[in-house]
Amino acid sequence: MVRLTLTGNHCVAYAVKLSKVKVVSAYPITPQTTIVEKISELVDLGDADIKMIRVESEHSALAAVYGAATAGVRAFTATSSHGLLYMHEMVWWVAQARVPLVMAVVTRTIGPPWNIWTDHHDIMDQRDTGWLIMMAENNQEVLDETIKLFKITEDPEVYLPGIVGLDAFILSHTVEPVEIPEQELVDSFLPERRQPYVIKSGEALIMGNVPSDLLTNSRMRWDIHLGLRRAEKVIDRVDMEWGKLTGRRYGGLTECYKCEDADYLFVGIGAWVGDMRLAADRLRAVGMRFGVLKIRYVRPFPYLRVLDSVRGKKGVLVFDRSVSAGSAGPLFLDLVSHMYPHRLNIPIKNVVAGLAGYEVNYEDFFRIGESFVKEVSETGWVSEFLEFYPGR
Repeated sequence: MVRLTLTGNHCVAYAVKLSKVKVVSAYPITPQTTIVEKISELVDLGDADIKMIRVESEHSALAAVYGAATAGVRAFTATSSHGLLYMHEMVWWVAQARVPLVMAVVTRTIGPPWNIWTDHHDIMDQRDTGWLIMMAENNQEVLDETIKLFKITEDPEVYLPGIVGLDAFILSHTVEPVEIPEQELVDSFLPERRQPYVIKSGEALIMGNVPSDLLTNSRMRWDIHLGLRRAEKVIDRVDMEWGKLTGRRYGGLTECYKCEDADYLFVGIGAWVGDMRLAADRLRAVGMRFGVLKIRYVRPFPYLRVLDSVRGKKGVLVFDRSVSAGSAGPLFLDLVSHMYPHRLNIPIKNVVAGLAGYEVNYEDFFRIGESFVKEVSETGWVSEFLEFYPGR
């Protein structure tokens, strides 16, 4: 393996090259632009055999790779924020058509007011569409997960598109040491893409047509749900396969840091999980046993794994970098909706923080954790479900 210092965006580009993607559509939007710029550079240097399609909009970007993937080649695109919202119609179309491809979403605030910094409203807005959605914590995970997603999405048990998410600027434009696997290793892990169907001469394949009855449409939609549920085992299996080849295993659907003996848990997704780990260590140093439950996949939501992790804890703090307006954070809503039927009578609190890129660091997590333990120990419960904590 070669060790380089790369931004998160360049990690995506190298992963696309190593995965032998054949078609990439490109439309610039900050902070995603340097992904497709780097891919274009690799093509111009002769390092990647990729057809670049430079389109006029994000809607066209996803439409172009949808067509390419439907024709049977490995395809990729990337976007952020308003670009993702603009292609939202095609996001549904690709999932409903059961077409496997991978898209990188560099998470960015949605305006107005205009803002280029990170929060998770854009990516969380896609969680009902039928795509697999994962969030990376660091640049090494960005590279590894992009490669793995091609294998996961193309598995016959899944056959759905997938999103790899990375926080704007915190990962996308920040340089970290990253191990780049050799091409031969990736080839042994990720075979050439094969269609699950064969079109014989004279036969026609129709996609997206009007069904003969509503029951057909209903069954197809429900099977997308089942495909995401089946993806849970595929995600864990592919993670193990990648770990055997590279020595890097991430735990599949979730990853737990010092959860086994923890009394309290931080729960979160994305880059700020690293700050949660630092805060958990500091809290342990002053006698409060915290652990960190990192949810890697928002969809499929790994509720059984999450329930096992939170069961028996004295309290759980769920951090969201987006909010379902008028309700609570989406990660929190997913978690509590699955906890309730299992009668897990655990104090749990939602903290919505870091909106519009507002800084939240390990000192903030430390103070929130300390306050939470005091509240639980004094009252046996928490006073409210939702707390807005905009930062320091």
